[in-house]
Amino acid sequence: MNKRFIIALSLLLLLSTYNIQNNFTIDSKFSVEKIIIENNSIIKKKELKEKLSFLLETNLFFLRTNEIESKLVEIDLIESFELKKIYPNKIILKIFEKKPLAILQNKQDKKYYTDNDDIINFFQHDEFENLPLVFANKENFKFFLKDLTALNFPLDELKKLYFFESKRWDLLTKNNKTIKLPISEYHESLKNFLDIRNKASFEKYKIFDYRINNQLILK
Repeated sequence: MNKRFIIALSLLLLLSTYNIQNNFTIDSKFSVEKIIIENNSIIKKKELKEKLSFLLETNLFFLRTNEIESKLVEIDLIESFELKKIYPNKIILKIFEKKPLAILQNKQDKKYYTDNDDIINFFQHDEFENLPLVFANKENFKFFLKDLTALNFPLDELKKLYFFESKRWDLLTKNNKTIKLPISEYHESLKNFLDIRNKASFEKYKIFDYRINNQLILK
C-alpha cells in the first residue's frame, strides 16, 4: 500500500513539474522585446527607453501602468502617457509633454512655468530660448497670466515681465517697448496698448506709462 502511494505521489509531482514548465514556455512568448515611443517632441527616445529598460522580458499579461508611471514621473516634462500592448512582444507608449510658457527667475534660480500651471526644472533647449523671462513668483504670475489670456494678449511678444514689491507690473516687449502698468485696474491699460501698439503714430515711443489713473505718458 505504501509502495503504491509513493508511486502515485511521484507521478503527481512529475506531471505538476511538466505543467509548470510547459506553461512557462507558453508565457515566455509574451515577454516584452520592443518598446516603441510615440508623440515625444522634446524628450529624447533614448532617455525614455533607458528609463523603461526594466520592462524588457516582462510578461505582457502582468505589465502594470503604475510600474511605468513610477519611472516616468522622474522626468519633469512628462504630463501623462498612454500604454498600448501589442501581442505577442511589443508595447507602444504615447507621451504627452508639458509645454513651458515662460521662465520664472528668482535671483539665480530658474524654473519653467508650464501650460498646466506647473513648475519644472530649467534646462537648456533651443525651442525655449525665446520664452519670456518673468521676475516674479509662481502665484503672482499665475494670477497675471490669467488676465493676459483673457485679453488675448500675445505672450510670445513679451521679452521680460517684472513684478515689483508695490504689486504692479512692468512689461518689456521683444521690440523693446516698456509698458508700465498701475497697481490695480490695469486691464484697460493693456487693452489700450493692444489697440495702439501697431499704429505708425506710436511707433517712435519706447515707454508707455499707465501708472497715473486715466493717463498715458509716452516717452
